[in-house]
Amino acid sequence: MSQQDYSALDRLEILQFIFYTRKDVTVAPSNASDHLIPVDKDISISCRFYTHSQSSPSIIFFHGNGEVVSDYDYVAPMYNQLGINLFVADYRGYGASQGRPTFSNTIGDAPVIFKAFRDILEQGEYANDIFVMGRSLGSVSAIEIAHHHQEQIKGLIIESGFASVINLLSHLGFPTESLGIEDIGFPNLAKIRTITLPTLIIHGEYDSLVPSAEGETLFHNVATKDKWLVIIPKANHNDIMLVDTERYFKAIKEFVYG
Repeated sequence: MSQQDYSALDRLEILQFIFYTRKDVTVAPSNASDHLIPVDKDISISCRFYTHSQSSPSIIFFHGNGEVVSDYDYVAPMYNQLGINLFVADYRGYGASQGRPTFSNTIGDAPVIFKAFRDILEQGEYANDIFVMGRSLGSVSAIEIAHHHQEQIKGLIIESGFASVINLLSHLGFPTESLGIEDIGFPNLAKIRTITLPTLIIHGEYDSLVPSAEGETLFHNVATKDKWLVIIPKANHNDIMLVDTERYFKAIKEFVYG
């Protein structure tokens, strides 16, 4: 299996183990707008743009598994208070998006969504200061964009991300050895080694789903000296933002604004 071929990871038993789709949809808040971005024939991805101002920097954000865009109706105001626009993207089968997610189409859709987001910024006369961020599963999409479009973004933020999908599957109890799956550095570790952008890694100290060692591996392998690692003490995978909200958002604000 080549570096760009992830079909072995698109097996039904793996996809059912990894992807937890939800179809929850809400009406966009007053300061937000919804966008359906076509990624394939008869398939569009639902996204929501929470705006602060046209002159503000923007983060294109790929959420974690089991989450949907509307979950960020309550989180986005915290980014807006920092003076940051937040554009949150779903995956196929999540929220109002059509289709079913696979590893291959999750990776393939990310650059399409990024291009559409840049078009939205241009049409709305927003500043071209773009950061890309991925949480957990979203680290795959974020690193994919950073890998291919370094000249078009200001920095990369990874929260609770993983370096190796095989390590992750094994940690979660999936029988990877019996299926004969080899670790190909899918795809985060191999690609982060090519990224020379300023990079911020945030991880919970006691993350039981994606151990903090995964975030540390990403940090040590990213190909830039402009990098920061923030470990949130006592935080787990799904409470990392709540355990120390001040530290979490201070790190993001300082990274975006310098």
